[in-house]
Amino acid sequence: MADLTITTFLTLDGVMQAPGGPAEDTSGGFAHGGWLVPYMDQDMMDIVEGIIEKADAFLLGRGTYDIFAGYWPGVTDEQDIVARKLNTLPKHVASHKLKTVSWNNASLIHDVAADVKALKARYANELQVHGSPGLAQTLIEHDLIDEFRLLVFPVTVGSGKRLFGKGAGPAAMSLVSTKATSTGAVLQIYRRAGALKTGNYGS
Repeated sequence: MADLTITTFLTLDGVMQAPGGPAEDTSGGFAHGGWLVPYMDQDMMDIVEGIIEKADAFLLGRGTYDIFAGYWPGVTDEQDIVARKLNTLPKHVASHKLKTVSWNNASLIHDVAADVKALKARYANELQVHGSPGLAQTLIEHDLIDEFRLLVFPVTVGSGKRLFGKGAGPAAMSLVSTKATSTGAVLQIYRRAGALKTGNYGS
């Protein structure tokens, strides 16, 4: 049974929209695309490659699939771990609108809550989600994510698509590890740790 993990880039105020460029996702009038780029460094690339190396398959939202499929098939260097994994491993695309997907080894799923449990049973190690804000909120709402890998960058943007939306309920997390990059981004890895616990500080 695979773990379902999500890896995402976040601002300090929790926004995950369009980290890689101004035109990546302008929905909702988002005007701050590319906020990650000034903080890219070798530490960040090493983190991403180390995570991708663990993947058995990928689960992607439609928007992230479109971005990835428009770029990664053109990267043919076998030494590029990210390209090799993304171009060869199974990619399950969650979409109600798409009828077909053409990227190598890609297929569609339409019912995330029902299909993800079956997908996890197909793989031994990791079913990985990258980006995919809409998909992420659905997975969170149905408590399907085993591990959160959050690369938090030292910027705020004020508005935009967030990882935890209205469907996120109370939950406890256990911190697995942290690692800082040379530019001030911090990888924070959390696993689900049951129900939220509360107390009374004065008692």
